[in-house]
Amino acid sequence: MDQSDHRARKELPGMAVQPVAFAAGRWLLLLLPCAPYSARDPAQVHSLGVSLQRQRGVHAIGADRRGDFDTYPGVLAQTPAGVDVFSESAHGGEYLVLRWSGEETMAARRLEVAGHAAALAVARKLRSLLLAPQADALALEQGALDLLALRPGQAPARAPAGCPCMARVLERIAGEFAQPLSLEQLAAAEGMPVLRLLRDFKRATGMTPHAHIVETRVQAARVLLRQSGAPLANIALACGFAHQSHLGSALRAAVGLTPGQYRHLHGVGAA
Repeated sequence: MDQSDHRARKELPGMAVQPVAFAAGRWLLLLLPCAPYSARDPAQVHSLGVSLQRQRGVHAIGADRRGDFDTYPGVLAQTPAGVDVFSESAHGGEYLVLRWSGEETMAARRLEVAGHAAALAVARKLRSLLLAPQADALALEQGALDLLALRPGQAPARAPAGCPCMARVLERIAGEFAQPLSLEQLAAAEGMPVLRLLRDFKRATGMTPHAHIVETRVQAARVLLRQSGAPLANIALACGFAHQSHLGSALRAAVGLTPGQYRHLHGVGAA
């Protein structure tokens, strides 16, 4: 079936850059971009969200009172119908959302689980499917079901990790991703053994430090590919990749597209 029957840029109020959407029956998948936003989530449907990037801002969940939030990658958030969510961020962060209507038994409040490796893996696969030149409706529906199967139960969920040292590690990666970074450097800066850094980082984000560094470099490359026609070799080096083919393989693994295909998707020609 032609992708226009399922997938489109969906207009959502409060978002300057519109998400990619896929709808099938009672399911709606949204890939929210890394862009500033101020939006209110509809309370009439259930939703599951997975953070693909770190995101900070203010939100209000089921109330008018707003508070600061700092969401790491790999947080799985479940919000039942009837719980209104307002969220605002000056920078945003890529986020995968599944919305659906139904009579499923769910907790009456929002639940969050940090460092959910399985949910992060499904969200990354769905990201690739949503960005593919041709939509695979069956694969997208299966991915939605795979994500739904991971939703938290009625028991209290593990709250997102808030370890200050992991926040510092994330900030260092965000600021120095284009430079060579080793586990030894990251661990030494926090005064901890490498194995403990690996354990704590994966518990907080659902991925290893190396995987997060590669993801951060890919996200930076995506911005440059969308915004300029600079040579791919220059973009690769600017984002910390060893060479152009390294960028290409990392981008294909992350979003299922070559740099050229990604540029074409956004209407950008090479220099």
